[in-house]
Amino acid sequence: MNKIRIRASKEYDVCIGTGLLSQLGTLIAQLCKVQKAAIISDSHVWPLYGQAAKSSLVQAGFEVVNYVFPAGESSKNGLTFLSILNFLAENQLTRTDCIIALGGGVVGDLAGFAAATYLRGIDYIQVPTTLLAAVDSSVGGKTAIDLPAGKNLAGCFYQPKLVVCDIDTLSTLPAPVFRDGCAEVIKYGVLFDPALFVHLEHAGIAFDRKAVITRCVELKNAVVSEDEFDTGRRMLLNLGHTIGHGIEASSNFSVSHGQAVAIGMAIVARSSGCADAGRIIGCLQRFGLPTETTLSAQVLAAAALSDKKRSADTVKLVLPERIGSCQIVPTPVGQLLSLIEAGL
Repeated sequence: MNKIRIRASKEYDVCIGTGLLSQLGTLIAQLCKVQKAAIISDSHVWPLYGQAAKSSLVQAGFEVVNYVFPAGESSKNGLTFLSILNFLAENQLTRTDCIIALGGGVVGDLAGFAAATYLRGIDYIQVPTTLLAAVDSSVGGKTAIDLPAGKNLAGCFYQPKLVVCDIDTLSTLPAPVFRDGCAEVIKYGVLFDPALFVHLEHAGIAFDRKAVITRCVELKNAVVSEDEFDTGRRMLLNLGHTIGHGIEASSNFSVSHGQAVAIGMAIVARSSGCADAGRIIGCLQRFGLPTETTLSAQVLAAAALSDKKRSADTVKLVLPERIGSCQIVPTPVGQLLSLIEAGL
């Protein structure tokens, strides 16, 4: 098992390895004297791993309740959020109890936001079951729900107590969902680590899962420890995301997050004059990820104006110069359309 200590305002470990789901109860019991644990999961993940997680917790002495909502981004809304809060209240969870987010990014965002707001904050543990959640959304404390106006517009920063990443859970992911996570993995190579990018170029989808997930978490830790609340360097992690979120929303989420981020990365690589644009696009394509969209520049520019990184008349875009070097560029709203057009 690899263990990475996240150096945020509240420090915690990310455990990465195989067979960890059966150790979940023991790992949590070592950290806190919880009496009751509420597992939050979705309709895809619960049938696969819910009972294993619950059994591990029961064996460690916890009373366990569970809440399962319909899988998908469309559930990441205020109604589901309030339903989870009511479930926690009905089951009389207290400040000494905890929430366990068992699933991908949608589960983690919803459960984390509920943990941050229920009783003004109780402990929660992230148990990511997708590659995307393992390398990105489960680490760093971002929690959120979507609003009709855009993605992740309501939320807060709230760090988990622990992250337990059992690589075995990735084996049941449908190929398109696994590729979604690969977009985020490629993003880390483009941003920070040419050696990681080369490994991905050469290995393709057969990359070393444990080593690559560990490296991505290490890279994210370096950013979060410097800029926990996303006011500076952490914004680099939005490479491909401002345009990508616009693609997701404009497609009514028929385009997945990973696919949208891949397209967003390809657009900014082309439009920024990045020296390695060809390699970035080639790597995305090798992983079976899209690099083009039929949505117009006008639609994407309008959607980008709802991005939470917008400040007055500027949108902060992350533009790659070369692999391993990207810059945060405040872009005037008036220039956004032409920049997107150049990347399509």
